[in-house]
Amino acid sequence: MESVADYFGSMVFNDEVMRERLPKDVYKALKKTIAEGKDLDLNVANSVANAMKNWAVEKGATHFTHWFQPMTGITAEKHEAFISPVEGGRVLLEFSGKELIKGEPDASSFPSGGIRATFEARGYTAWDPTSYAFIKDETLCIPTAFCSYSGESLDKKTPLLRSMEAISNEAVKILRLFGNENVKRVVTTVGPEQEYFLIDKEDFKRRKDLVYTGRTLIGARSPKGQEMEDHYFGPIKPRVAEFMHDLDKELWKLGVNAKTSHNEVAPCQHELAPVFASTNIAVDHNQLTMELMKKIADRHGFACLLHEKPFKGLNGSGKHNNWSISTDSGMNLLDPGDTPRDNVQFLIFLVAVIKAIDEYQDLMRVSVASAGNDHRLGANEAPPAIVSVFLGDELTDVLESISEGTPLNGKTKQQMSLGVHVLPNLPKDTTDRNRTSPFAFTGNKFEFRMLGSSFSVAGPNITLNAIVAKELSDFYKVLSGADDLYKAANELIAKTYKDHKRVVFNGNNYSEEWVKEAEKRGLENLKSTPDALDKYLEPKNVQVFSQFGIFSPVEMKSRYEILNEEYSKTIHIEALTLIDMINREVLPAVESYSAKVAKNVSVKRAILPEAKLTAETELLKNLTALADELYAKVEKLEKAVKDSKSLEGSELAHYSREKILPLMDEVRVPADGLELIVDREDWPYPTYGEMLFYIS
Repeated sequence: MESVADYFGSMVFNDEVMRERLPKDVYKALKKTIAEGKDLDLNVANSVANAMKNWAVEKGATHFTHWFQPMTGITAEKHEAFISPVEGGRVLLEFSGKELIKGEPDASSFPSGGIRATFEARGYTAWDPTSYAFIKDETLCIPTAFCSYSGESLDKKTPLLRSMEAISNEAVKILRLFGNENVKRVVTTVGPEQEYFLIDKEDFKRRKDLVYTGRTLIGARSPKGQEMEDHYFGPIKPRVAEFMHDLDKELWKLGVNAKTSHNEVAPCQHELAPVFASTNIAVDHNQLTMELMKKIADRHGFACLLHEKPFKGLNGSGKHNNWSISTDSGMNLLDPGDTPRDNVQFLIFLVAVIKAIDEYQDLMRVSVASAGNDHRLGANEAPPAIVSVFLGDELTDVLESISEGTPLNGKTKQQMSLGVHVLPNLPKDTTDRNRTSPFAFTGNKFEFRMLGSSFSVAGPNITLNAIVAKELSDFYKVLSGADDLYKAANELIAKTYKDHKRVVFNGNNYSEEWVKEAEKRGLENLKSTPDALDKYLEPKNVQVFSQFGIFSPVEMKSRYEILNEEYSKTIHIEALTLIDMINREVLPAVESYSAKVAKNVSVKRAILPEAKLTAETELLKNLTALADELYAKVEKLEKAVKDSKSLEGSELAHYSREKILPLMDEVRVPADGLELIVDREDWPYPTYGEMLFYIS
């Protein structure tokens, strides 16, 4: 039987394959290019391209593609065959260094936020040698950056790489001050935990709302939901287990370290968590994970739902972004050690993160903003829209004692007894876990818990890297001129924590008391995507990105336009879908069932003229009243959608949020009421109960 070790990474042109197939001088030159960020020599590129092509063809590949991540949130690819015609009607299989390094997909039809006009079609893809090429569907996929003809970034990969370089440069400067002379590079690492729903494919096909929007726009709750708490970590159903097994296998072939799978809180909800990887590779791997989830679900007769809130009244799906910083030698800069108070270097990096989160709360909120995620945040299943930091009692006590100049009880890591002799004592971590916190320190990393499940994790990590790089840059200016480094560092730690501890909160983020307390502290509560986007182009935000060349002001403006447009389009599609469902299927179904009830009443009255027929007549009254109410609500929604056509940009986004979404909620009330009284044979859609509880 083939073991996982035999096929793990078998479809990846990884370091082991390169070392085996490339000439030694070419391999060394490529590794130097990756390590030092130098330009790639064309002769080296030609040699790499030839080896890559030969390897891919041996694996059954017939095509190659530059695999990139435009501002659509998913990946893009344009397939080219390896064939090159020769005389005699034959072909050769060729792949040059030029084709490896550069591609030219049409840029006009991707979101550009005004950077490119429709007639300005040229765009470029550029090979990212820091991410391994891989084979998917008999195609060699080459991870690339994507930019416009005029040089602006049109993707998520380019600014991510820029942000990783920025935080590396600033962190290395700090480390050198503390005597770490051998560190050449610092890498941010990420482990994104992916939540998702699985429902039967046939049910999915019958729901226009799921097909077009990814979420149910109508649907009455079933008698049972998640209130029994019996699904979380429960036994995995056989069909789902088969899907998970196949998913793991396909991901492992692509070098994705899929590690943990389990049932989540809501019925039919699950989670997959990988091992940490450097941020750019983690982003690539998460995009592949989402793609393969959908593809493999289809093979097993499922539909995989990645929307943040597919079912009203049930927990939605998020994506926890576990973020840390390590040196090229493997030192975790967010590891407190046994005695955090004595670890000045750790505390410098810790307070830099705290300061960054406090000063750029708005950017953190923007980085997770979307129409789908607005349904989760603040719904007692995900953190509120208020950004705060959880540190845990021990670290908070350490920082409080430093900032106040008071002694601290000298505690190191404690042992936790479980009260049973046969069970071992467990070492307690520096912090507990706080699953209600948006940004929680969890031992040697921060868990950013606000991301939506359908997100590319690039955006949040671009923001994290940029804002922490900015604080480290400012810290370096203070510390580099100090006569006594450790005295200056302790003073900086104390001042920074004192100035920014308002953002630290270790309690229940779901509580109304915290919302009131956060307001007193001056923390922002940007409840919706349009509210968050209004903050995006503030001067301090433009400055932090432009300072490190991560985004130019033009690129930021384009992203602002893209995000507003994406939000409005999402709401618009949802509204049109809902109108179509009600007018073409729900109201006709109600009319059909009402006719049956009316006929039944008429027949019974003819036979039993003295009977009151209370149940039937009341049912008919309820059907008529709800149908009339539904019709009137849909008319109002149709008018609101029509009125929105004169608006654009931020104004349209706010209108969609404040006018169209509430009307959609109003439409849902009578529609869900009708679902509960219309005969099941007449109702046109699978119900919540059928979708969520019928999987074996």
